[in-house]
Parts: sequence; C-alpha cells; structure tokens
Amino acid sequence: MGDEYKHLQYSNMLEYNEITERKYIVLDGEPYEVIGSHVFRKQQRKPVNATKLRNLITGKIAERSFHVSEKVEEADIDSKEIKYLYNNKDEWWFCDLKDPSKRFSFKDAFVGSRGRFLKTNTVVEAIVFGDPETNGKTIGIKLPIKVDLKVTEAHQASRGDTAKAGTKEVTLETGTTIQVPMFIKEGDIVRINTETEEYTDRVTN
Repeated sequence: MGDEYKHLQYSNMLEYNEITERKYIVLDGEPYEVIGSHVFRKQQRKPVNATKLRNLITGKIAERSFHVSEKVEEADIDSKEIKYLYNNKDEWWFCDLKDPSKRFSFKDAFVGSRGRFLKTNTVVEAIVFGDPETNGKTIGIKLPIKVDLKVTEAHQASRGDTAKAGTKEVTLETGTTIQVPMFIKEGDIVRINTETEEYTDRVTN
C-alpha cells in the first residue's frame, strides 16, 4: 500500500467469530466491509467463520474463511456529513456540511448506481478510513436508506390496469426511471429504498 495509509491507527483485534456483518476490518493494509458471515463446524473439526468481504477501495467482493486461532484488525472507519450539489458528466460534486466552501468531486464508479436517487442538497455520509478531521481517506458515501422523490413523468394507466399487480416505468425528479405499481401517477411522491434501488410505497398523491 501507499504511504497515505501508514499513519492510520487500527482500533482493536477481532476474534474469528466477531468478524460479523457490517463490521470493518483491515487485510493487507486495505479496509473491507463484512457483508456476510457464517460460523460452522465440519464434523469433528474446529469451527470456521466463512465470510464475504467487500473491499472499500476497489469495491471487489472476496470470500475468506477465518479459523479459531485467527484474529484480524478492526478498521478505523469514521464518517462525516457532506451535501450533494450537482453532477457534471461523470463527476459528482459535494461540499463539506460545516464548510460549504470546501468542494470536492467523485467519479461515477465511486458514487455507484444509487447516485441516481440523489437530488440537490441531499445530505449523505462520507465514509472515511482514518481520522475525518485530519488526513483520513474518503472511501465511499452512504445514502439515506430511504428517500422520497417526486414522479415527474408517468403514463396514464389503462382502465382495469390499477387492479393488476403489474408495474410500469416512471421518471423521477432526479431524471432516473424506476418501476412502480400501475396506480402511481405524475405528481405523486414515492419512497425509494436506496439499498435495493426499488420502490417501497407512495407517500402522497
């Protein structure tokens, strides 16, 4: 790893069975999020924790098993609030919530597909590896789990369609499209789960 990680301090050591979902760990100097874990025992052997990990820098998914004798460093992951301003081509611009004059941008790949649900002035969490007030490195952003967005374009449902369980495509105020129930119409406010990137319910009509 590069020199930018040498200053980082890691908190404590995790036992093999403490490496559970939503924990952050360090492997080979890089931070990972545990997105899956399963402790099991094969016949008379000692238990093993089979985990699925996401590299917070590259986004790549890896599988790794930890044995009883293994420990791993818990990553020093912190967060700070930032505000979304606008996007220009493949750059997404944000500012520091405490100091709006501090502006910075991220590339499309960094924000990910959930960025399509971001509207101007939305406050999100910046995930920081290290101290966010000094020389920590921003490695990701976390959107609110649910956001409410206005439907700006929706085709009128045909007679009888509202009784069906089918869906249709509508356009939201951020410009993106999503599948919703047939009864949703233009002007409705709908709630979106940004983790599944799916419609959950209608807020107002």
